[in-house]
Parts: sequence; structure tokens; C-alpha cells
Amino acid sequence: MLEPHSAGSAGVVLVNLGTPDEPTLPAVRRYLREFLSDRRVVDLPPLWWKPILELHILHGHARRSSAKYASVWYDRGSPLLVHMMDLAEGLRTALADTGVAVEAAMRYGRPALGQVLDDLRQRGLDRVLVVPMYPQFATSTTATVIDALSQCLARSQNLPEVRWVRSWPRDPGYIEAMAARIEQTWSEQGRPDFAAGDKLLLSYHGIPVSMVAAGDPYPEECEATTAALRQRLDLTAEQCPMTFQSKFSHSPWLTPATIDTVAELAGAGVRRLDVFCPGFTVDCLETLEEIGLLNREEFLSHGGQTFVRVPCLNDSPAQLTALAGLIRRHLAGWLD
Repeated sequence: MLEPHSAGSAGVVLVNLGTPDEPTLPAVRRYLREFLSDRRVVDLPPLWWKPILELHILHGHARRSSAKYASVWYDRGSPLLVHMMDLAEGLRTALADTGVAVEAAMRYGRPALGQVLDDLRQRGLDRVLVVPMYPQFATSTTATVIDALSQCLARSQNLPEVRWVRSWPRDPGYIEAMAARIEQTWSEQGRPDFAAGDKLLLSYHGIPVSMVAAGDPYPEECEATTAALRQRLDLTAEQCPMTFQSKFSHSPWLTPATIDTVAELAGAGVRRLDVFCPGFTVDCLETLEEIGLLNREEFLSHGGQTFVRVPCLNDSPAQLTALAGLIRRHLAGWLD
């Protein structure tokens, strides 16, 4: 008869998109080459896309990206990596009673998912729960993590037992954590005057319309999160609009675009605009630079008076509680 697994035989791997090692042009080029070579991210024939990537993206775009990274880089390193490491550390404490190991990994860049999985196996952990850090499922995010996981397993002669979390767009703990973060910001900076026309904008990362046409459920899951958060905050769709940011190509992407909406709201007389990004579990380039700097400037330059970027959940107590609960549910049956 097989002996039962001990409480310490499971590992949890939190996987986010990735980041350059440093805000320099060579490092950004290495990162973008890996990221933008993934067919899940850019679904174009390699014979067409590779020359564009090498001759255009990795020169002009990479130069601009390195400057953007430099504008938000922390003393401890990349914002995304710093927040992910802090989140993993917080979850180790929150899950200390389970004995599970909690590690952070990146889909592109370092620490690489394959290396983290190898390290867990070397520590004798033969059960692994992989948590792609995207509350809303998308082909270009969650699916790429599962692709990488499958590739890692295909190279192994001794496979661990593996589970993975698909998404959690309506999870009550997640909704409550977001509401707590927003309400904390309002307690510190004053609540918007919604009766006077102030807005809370919910901005999600966009994806190409072609992916949605092919069956990607991402916009539906974004809408589900938005509806639940509006209900929790007792706000209407007019008071709390939903947009999509970070368009990368010339092909049609999900709309309305955050940058366009920000300018339109300011031009229409909205005095204060608060912006929160429900799809980003931790702060990164897209929230700190794109929202905190670029969209702020856009709103103020079009006549807006006050722009408030609500921080991501990061390692806040509410986020730790929500993720710990989610992880415990997915570990059911693995722990004594």
C-alpha cells in the first residue's frame, strides 16, 4: 500500500508574464524577443513576423520600452519581479500551516518556470499547483503558461502530479480584495464625487479582436469581474466604465481604449478620474508607467483636474487572504 503524501510534499508556483533583468536596451531586447516570438502572443506566420520583430520592434520599440522601464524601476529591481517576490513571501506566511512551498516564476525571462519546477523536484516535492497570475483567462496569458508547463513536463523522465488554476474572475475574495484596495485609496485621498460626475475607470489589458473571434473568452471574464465589482461598490456602469489598454499592433483590438476614454472624459468635463486595473494582480510597467504617467498626462492635458491611480493588489492583506483561500481550495486532497 502506498504511503500518503506528507503535508510538505506540494509546491505552489505563481507565474506572471515576465520582465527584463534591467532597464537597458540589450536586456529589453532579450526579453521582447522571447515574449514576442510566442505564437500565442503574436499569431502571425513566422516568415512574416520575424523580420518585423528583428528589424523594427527590437530597435525602435525596444528603445522606447527601455526608457519606460527606467522611469519606473525600483531600487530593488523590476517592479513586477519585486512585487511577485513579496507576494510569494506573503503567501508562504499565509499558508505556513499547510507546509507547502510557494515560489514565483516568469513565463518569459527569469526566474524561468522550468528552473523553478526543477528546483521544486530537487527538493522532493512531487505535487505542484501552478497559478497563472491572471484573474481573467486569455489565450495570450494563461494559455501560454500552460504551454510552457507542458513543454517543461515533456522534457522530464519523472513527472510530478500537476494542477493549475484557470481563472477566478468572480471569486468573492478577489472582488473583496479589489474593493478594499479602492476604498483604502478613497480613505487616503478622498472619495470621488460621483454625483458631480467623477468616475472610477476599470482598465484591463487588451487583446486583438481576432483572438476573441477565434473563441477567446477574455472579454466575457472581464465583464464578469466588472459587474461584480460595480455591485460591491454600488456603482453604475456610467460611474464605473470599463476599458482596455496596452494596444500593441495596428490590427483591431478590444475597445473602448483606455487612452482614448481618458481624453474623452476630461474633454466632457469630468474633473476627477480614478483608475484601477483589475486584471493586473501586481503593479508593473503597464500600471505604473502607462496608467500612472501616460494616462495621467493625457487626462490632465485635456482639461481634467485630478487623476488618481489606484495601486494594484500587490501583497496587500486582502490579496493574500484571497489568494490563500483560492490556493487552499485547489490543494484539496493533497494535504493531510
